[in-house]
Amino acid sequence: MPTVIAVTSADLVLPPPDEHTPTAHVLSSPDQQPLDAALAEMQLLTEQHGYVVVLYPSSTPASLVRRLHTVRSMLESDRIALLETDLPPLATAILVLQLRRLSVCGFSPGVLGATARLLAHYIYAGALLNSVTRLDHVPVGLKSHAKSWVPGSQFGVLAAPAPRLIRIGGTDTLPGPEFPTRLLCAPGRLASDWVTGTLAPQWRVTGVDEARLPEDSPRWWGTGKLIEFAAAIPEISVLYQLVGSVRRDECRWCGLELIGDRCVFCSSPVMPPEHPDTPAADREASASGRAH
Repeated sequence: MPTVIAVTSADLVLPPPDEHTPTAHVLSSPDQQPLDAALAEMQLLTEQHGYVVVLYPSSTPASLVRRLHTVRSMLESDRIALLETDLPPLATAILVLQLRRLSVCGFSPGVLGATARLLAHYIYAGALLNSVTRLDHVPVGLKSHAKSWVPGSQFGVLAAPAPRLIRIGGTDTLPGPEFPTRLLCAPGRLASDWVTGTLAPQWRVTGVDEARLPEDSPRWWGTGKLIEFAAAIPEISVLYQLVGSVRRDECRWCGLELIGDRCVFCSSPVMPPEHPDTPAADREASASGRAH
């Protein structure tokens, strides 16, 4: 069985593009599930799939995040990776879908888990907003705040890979990807064709799809009058090649194959090649500081 991808909300599970893509497992919040049931559920997932990669937004309620870490700590398992992302809700759902598709491509658990950080840099996530007065996740200047109070004002906001804000109707544009992407948009309580009629041609996307607005999106963007959008690489062959081209290392603690500078399962950092192997005493001392 492939490594299972788990999420903290059903809104993060987009319909698969084909019958081969597995679904994501939705974990329950503490007010919906007692601790013993959560422990049993996670233990069953690890027994069935070997490894579990849990991806959750930074806006996830603190009580649920504490539950995730409690379950992992009580199970004393290095086969559970807890990955937080700063991406907006719709972009997080796209990242989850990409991991789900790659989970059946033969990548080892350590590589698959670390792929989340890699692919997040290739997702362009933003929204069309009627106001930025309550926008906390993207820097907003005083002039933009003032213009929010002007009736009919709309703003194009890019949250990732780099923050950017423009006022619709001006000459500024949002910087887009320089590689082929497909655009997914989720309309909220805002009527506008700017995303599909203006942004999509500017970004030269290969197509536009529509999704349901995630429940957490109005809170993330500070308003319910929005259209959230995200552009990402749609081709699984390109994603596979992208991940496969990255240098791989072996985790010195748990032995998993990985990419990047840290193992997502045991949190052990990758040591520079020129450093000698860490003595056993040092490894034992560092174990107490590992994240669980």
